[in-house]
Amino acid sequence: MPEGPAQRTGVGARIHELRALRGYTLIELGRRSAVSPSMLSRIERGSRVASEQLVSSVARALSVSVTVLHGQPYIEQLRQDQLDRLIAPLSIALDDWDIPPDEEDPQPRPIADLQGEIARVQKLRTDAAYGELAELLPGLLGELSHATQLHSSPSRAREQIFWLQTEAALGAFSVAYKLGYMDLARLSLARMAAAAGQSGDPRQVAAERVKRVMLLAEGPALDRGIRLVRQGLRDLEPDGTEKTHAVRGGLILKGVQLHGLRGDRQEMEAWLEEARGIARDIGETNHYCFVFGPTNVEQHAIEAAGDRDEHGLAVELSNAVRLPTDYPAARAGVYWIDTARSQALTARYEEALASLESARRVSPQQTRYHPTVRSTVGVLLRARPSVSDRLRAFAQWGGV
Repeated sequence: MPEGPAQRTGVGARIHELRALRGYTLIELGRRSAVSPSMLSRIERGSRVASEQLVSSVARALSVSVTVLHGQPYIEQLRQDQLDRLIAPLSIALDDWDIPPDEEDPQPRPIADLQGEIARVQKLRTDAAYGELAELLPGLLGELSHATQLHSSPSRAREQIFWLQTEAALGAFSVAYKLGYMDLARLSLARMAAAAGQSGDPRQVAAERVKRVMLLAEGPALDRGIRLVRQGLRDLEPDGTEKTHAVRGGLILKGVQLHGLRGDRQEMEAWLEEARGIARDIGETNHYCFVFGPTNVEQHAIEAAGDRDEHGLAVELSNAVRLPTDYPAARAGVYWIDTARSQALTARYEEALASLESARRVSPQQTRYHPTVRSTVGVLLRARPSVSDRLRAFAQWGGV
């Protein structure tokens, strides 16, 4: 029996609501988004899962962001995990970025101690431990802001402080982005860009652009994102070092993602081959907390195939990947999430649930708040007339 309006949930419900607000018929939205009206109807009713490429196209046509269609942030789950209380202090710390400290504030610790704290930030980012990271950052951001004001004259120490401040802002971006607070993510990147320009490290400037592209991988902004990637590659010229190759590789992978979402397969494959060439030359790397190497390149190939609705190919590519034993938890979690999506959409339901459970084991917070996990669980719930206890338990944990 077809689902009525009261039964609509998730992305389909939000597309239906926004289409009504815009006064678009299914035919009109289909024309604007290059998606057939019948496909849109099935997505709105919840009988068809929208690929990320399709969500991006519809978001463009509705003049909203992809996160609006995904319904982020997931406030109820954030409250249950007591993560919502961590957002306000982080936001205040970013707002107070360059305000002079109070006279009674303690002096910042030595640079060596602050470097140790930033190493901890980087480890928490790599481990996808966003709650602990959000606890650490507000005080550290304030201390680093104080330190920058004590080093007002050009010096190596001043550049070091700004380098550390850039990394702290990147940590703030990770928390905000992964938990779905996109306005806070944008503020974090604005702070990161300001600090990176004073750090004396052009790779940090490029790293900020890699992350900014993530916010432009949405409907109305895809073309701007591609222009930003190209600008980043022009500004960060190859210098023969592994670090620069890795950051440039990260920019190229963002180009792969954007061209894939835009539906430009030829360009996407050309960029993917360029990334593969760099990965073959430098192997597995993790610089500036950007994982780049053969494994991550193939992960982007899996994601791109899934975004094109070529889920059989995505599963085939996934089966050929062997995650390194020391692979960062955040990237390993994404691998299992993307694999589960394509397994579910090719009727490999038990395998998909097993992949979701693997994602939960390696990166629980990331998995709990990832929109693709919710859509994949929705596929599994609709696939069978009765729901297993195992799937029900996972769905309840994920807030579906």
